[in-house]
Amino acid sequence: MSINNANAIIRSIEAGYLKDKGTLPSLNVGDTVKIGVRIQEGGKERVQPFEGTIIAMRNGGINETITVRRIFQGVGVERVFMIHSPVVANITVIRRGKVRRAKLYYLRDRVGKATRIKQRFDRPLEGKTAKAK
Repeated sequence: MSINNANAIIRSIEAGYLKDKGTLPSLNVGDTVKIGVRIQEGGKERVQPFEGTIIAMRNGGINETITVRRIFQGVGVERVFMIHSPVVANITVIRRGKVRRAKLYYLRDRVGKATRIKQRFDRPLEGKTAKAK
């Protein structure tokens, strides 16, 4: 069996687990997102929101991840989410960020207002439509 044939078999198996492009918004580094995370507590399941800025993205089919950073009680918290994981219930883009880098690791060294990212208005948010005059 050739490597190309093996890769095709792996991709066909992974395709069943990928989320639809229609359910996922277009994400970019610098965007502020709210991610609904499924949490099991005892026998119950609930969705807890995690809101922050995307500082890194990694593509790779089913292994596609985003790193989201937020400040919680004065401490920087970063979480890596696998986009196609069943743990991620939903992803909502709050605002678009205007950045010129692929990775925003420099935000780790900054505090307060220095961590602000300019807003970008050329890309609309999903779900919200611009009114025509």
